[in-house]
Amino acid sequence: MKATWLGMAAAAAVLVSGYANAADEAAMAALAQKSACMSCHNFDKKIVGPAYKDVAAKYKGDKGAEAKLAAKVKAGGKGAWGEIPMPPNAAVKDEDIKSLVHWILTRKY
Repeated sequence: MKATWLGMAAAAAVLVSGYANAADEAAMAALAQKSACMSCHNFDKKIVGPAYKDVAAKYKGDKGAEAKLAAKVKAGGKGAWGEIPMPPNAAVKDEDIKSLVHWILTRKY
């Protein structure tokens, strides 16, 4: 009987985490839209800036990527993906930038 309850609790936790991940995904996509990221970026195709899946692939395994990219998003820059500059995002909160960068680098494409 105890094993049955444990199994049911584990199954419920998996279901809830799946819903939480879907909610997190939706919240992060909304934050990216609100922060104007989606004006130049897309998940799987280049627009003005690189596709998020390409950014994630380029920085995969780079332990300092999140901090480096958060600083670049805040200050803006050019050269890493071509000559079109990325404007600074001074109006976007630092914690939002950090969350967005983490999401871009860790989401499943």
